[in-house]
Amino acid sequence: LQQREIKVLILYLAEVSMFTVYMILYHKIHKVYSRFLMNNTVFLLMLGYTMLTRLEFKSALKQFAFSVVGLIVAFFIPYIMTAFKDMRKWDKLYAAIGIIFLLTVFIPGVGMTLNGSSNWIKVAGVSLQPMEFVKILFILFVSSSIMQAERIRDLLINAAITGVFLIILVLQKDFGAVLIFYISYIMMLYLATGRSLFMFAGLGALVFGVLFGYIFLKNNLFAHVMVRYEAWKDPFANRSTGGYQVSESLLSIGTGGFFGTGLGRGKPGLVPVVQSDFIFSAICEELGVIFGLGVIIVYFSSFIAIQNIASKCKDAFFKYLSFGIAICFIFQVLLNIGGVIKFIPSTGITLPLVSSGLSSLYSTLFMLSIIHFNYKIVANQNEKYEIERERAIEEEYEEQFAR
Repeated sequence: LQQREIKVLILYLAEVSMFTVYMILYHKIHKVYSRFLMNNTVFLLMLGYTMLTRLEFKSALKQFAFSVVGLIVAFFIPYIMTAFKDMRKWDKLYAAIGIIFLLTVFIPGVGMTLNGSSNWIKVAGVSLQPMEFVKILFILFVSSSIMQAERIRDLLINAAITGVFLIILVLQKDFGAVLIFYISYIMMLYLATGRSLFMFAGLGALVFGVLFGYIFLKNNLFAHVMVRYEAWKDPFANRSTGGYQVSESLLSIGTGGFFGTGLGRGKPGLVPVVQSDFIFSAICEELGVIFGLGVIIVYFSSFIAIQNIASKCKDAFFKYLSFGIAICFIFQVLLNIGGVIKFIPSTGITLPLVSSGLSSLYSTLFMLSIIHFNYKIVANQNEKYEIERERAIEEEYEEQFAR
């Protein structure tokens, strides 16, 4: 309204109209789903649209168009999962498809290298990150294989296949993805076994791997990671050699203060890659740190809601699946915001549903759609339990009356 841009107003009305229709249809057709998660999803998507429109209208228009397609596909995922009743037994299929898809980045003419990581492919002019989709397959694989594991040998095979995923990601130099996959696996294994030994051993192996890479591989395989590490240690001292992005991010957040400069009145464009990896700094600069903390609360409340669904699942496969998605979701948030505020070195991970990016947007929408399906399973379990409970009470009353 301030800039008197009619195209911005039209886009805004299109976004509101689309979400209104989508939420009404979802409620009418699916009936049982997590309205809390749906509300949070819409809020985060609208926040992303708003910030991208402010930064670059073309990028916002592209994000909106792609998200409409993603929401339509996500709408049908519960039906697809209902049709495939044996999906809990397909661990080998999930692993095979996931590994093959990860390897596509090494195909000449298809794979791309951006910002030091060879984790992109380009198909028909569209750039994708296979890792974003493979993490769903990976969680499905771990859930299925752990559920079917009967001996230690089965867990060792599971760990070996997980190792293949991680090795491919290391060769791609996508260490943010390595952390997401590894932490998700360790936490899912701990949930399934209840043995603290696995969790502490896994964390110990992670520390060992980081130290080994720092000592022996920092000059070749870990070269671009070392640039980010030095930038993290002192971004202002290394502004000309990699610290410019982090230092500008900190200045951007500091400029906004508690209440922000106001939408469109800051200079978030000074932060490189602000539309994707560092969009949280733009949010804090123009909408304020208090608003930024509110966004973090939305993410954590979504995480808690997914964990709550997982804890109520009686089916082991869907319990592990929901838990793995919850860990993957919140750890991605921690990696992104942690890098923006210099809590940890930047990893190149996007902010779910808010950052510009087709792959991250679709993978998050698909994961949340799986959670809506699991929510329905939990609701059906509760309904069945209530029916059985009422029946038991009636039988007890009849028995007492007969006496």
